Amino acid sequence: MAKSEGIKLIANNKKAYHDYFIDEKYEAGIALHGTEVKSLRMGKCSIKESFVTISNKGEVLINHMHISPYEKGNIFNRDPLRVRKLLLHKSEINKLAGQIKMKGYTLMPLKVYFKGMCQKFGTLFLVLLVIGVI
Repeated sequence: MAKSEGIKLIANNKKAYHDYFIDEKYEAGIALHGTEVKSLRMGKCSIKESFVTISNKGEVLINHMHISPYEKGNIFNRDPLRVRKLLLHKSEINKLAGQIKMKGYTLMPLKVYFKGMCQKFGTLFLVLLVIGVI
């Protein structure tokens, strides 16, 4: 029996569709801590004001992605607006860095979702856009 890939949408950036021309889409994982995952499972996330940068070390980082603190997390909660690392292959990072430098493109998050059949082992993904400003 084939396993279906259930996708649970957490956040969607509708403004990016309207304001920008979408050239390519990439799917990236996000490095999170325990209470952030629990908060995301409750749907408390906003990517409206977030943007993506590539550091000098070759890491892809998402800035201003707001994940509300988990209500029962007490001392284990992290800063809601902290910079989070995105997980991409090195070849994808190099391609994105080249496009940003050469063509003047930018990276914007499009949506955040859990992908996978089992709730416990679902993987969190973020769709990135390579876009040109209109």
